[in-house]
Amino acid sequence: MKLMENMQSAFSRSEIERFRNETIGCKNVNHLNNAGASLMPDVVTQVILEHIKLESEIGGYEAAALKANEIQQFYVQAGKLVNCNPSNIAFTASATDSYTRALSSIPFSPGDIILTDNDDFISNQIQFISCQKRFGIKIIRIKNAEIGGVDLHDLEEKLFTLKPKLLAITHIPTNSGLVQSVKSIGDIYKRYSKEHSDKTWYILDACQSAGQMKLDVEELACDFLSITIRKFLRGPRGTGFLYISDRALKSRLEPLFIDMRGADWIEKDEYKPQSGARRFEDWEFAYALVLGSKVAIEYCLNIGEDKIWQQIQLLSKHMRNELSKNPKVRVLDKGPELGALITFTVKDSQPGFIVEELLKRKINVVPSFRNFAVIDFDEKGVEWAIRASPHYYNTFEEIDLFIEAVQEIV
Repeated sequence: MKLMENMQSAFSRSEIERFRNETIGCKNVNHLNNAGASLMPDVVTQVILEHIKLESEIGGYEAAALKANEIQQFYVQAGKLVNCNPSNIAFTASATDSYTRALSSIPFSPGDIILTDNDDFISNQIQFISCQKRFGIKIIRIKNAEIGGVDLHDLEEKLFTLKPKLLAITHIPTNSGLVQSVKSIGDIYKRYSKEHSDKTWYILDACQSAGQMKLDVEELACDFLSITIRKFLRGPRGTGFLYISDRALKSRLEPLFIDMRGADWIEKDEYKPQSGARRFEDWEFAYALVLGSKVAIEYCLNIGEDKIWQQIQLLSKHMRNELSKNPKVRVLDKGPELGALITFTVKDSQPGFIVEELLKRKINVVPSFRNFAVIDFDEKGVEWAIRASPHYYNTFEEIDLFIEAVQEIV
C-alpha cells in the first residue's frame, strides 16, 4: 500500500500533513462524510468568526459596507472556479436553493417536457413532480447505459425528437459514486442548440462535483449550474451559488419570486430586473458566510482541482477495493467513471447500527435510504446504503481504520 501511495499520490506526505494541520477537525474525527459537509479549513472558520464579531461591534449593514470589496471577491473567485464572469454568479443558500431558483425561471406551459436522468437528486425529482402537478408538464427519463449513467444515444434521440423545455442532469448523484459523462452530454446539447436554440434550457446539478473536480461551463454548455459550498469545496453550511449563462440572462429568464435585490420597482405595476445574475439573489445575506465561501473557493483553487481529483480517485478506489473483500458487504457504485461517494450495503445488518458503531470509533459516515433515490435503489434491489466519502485531506491510514471497523461491526 505504501508503495502505491508514494507512486500515485497527488500530494506528498508533508502536503497532506499541512492540509490536516490547517483543519482542526482532523484532530478529532476520521471524517468520511465530505459528501454531506466537509471539515472546514481553519482559515475559513476564522474569517467567518471575524465578520460576525465585526457585525456585533459596528452593526450588520455597516460591516457589510466596510467589507464590500472582499464580498465582491466572492463572485470573482466563484467565476474562476467554473470559468465565467462574476456577473454570471448568484450567491444562494445551497445547491437546492440554486436549483429551485433556476427551475422557477423556466416558462413552462401545459404539455412541456422535462427530460432528465434516472440518477437525480431527490429534491430535484420532487420539484419536477410538483411542476407536473401545477403546470401539466411531462417528465421523461433517459435510459441508463448498461455500464451505468445515461445512455448517450438515447439522450440524443430523445432530445432531438422531443425538444423538451428543460434538460436536467445531475453530475454526481447524492446516493452513488456515479459520475455522469457531462462533457459528452454538453457536446450533444451544443449540437442540438445550433438547430433549436429557442426550444430548450439545460440545468446541470453540480452539488457533489464542485470541489472534487474541475468544472468549466464552456465545456459543460449548461444554461444553469447549481453548486453547494459546504461539501467538497469545504465551505460553511448555508452557502451555494448559481451560474446563469449569458444566453439565459439575455433571454430575460428570472426567478419566480424575484425580490428587491433582483429587481427595481419603477412604476406602480412594473419592475425592472437587474441585468446580471444578481436578479437570482435575495436582499438578505449572511455576509459572514459569503466571506467564508470566498476563502474556501480560494483554498481549493490554490491546491488545484486536478490534483484534488487525482487524490480523491486514489482514496476512493482503495476504499471500494477493500470493502469488496468483505463477503457481507456489497458495494453499489456503478458507472463509466466513479467519484468519492462510496455506497455499500451489508447483509443481515441495519444502517443505524453501523453508523452508530462507527461514531463510537469517531468515524463519520451517513446512511442513505430508498426514498432518497427510488429509481436507483429499486434497480439495485436495496432499501438502504451506507455512504462514505473521503477527500484529499483524508489518509490511507484513515481509510484502513474505517475498513477494519466495518469488519469488526458486521
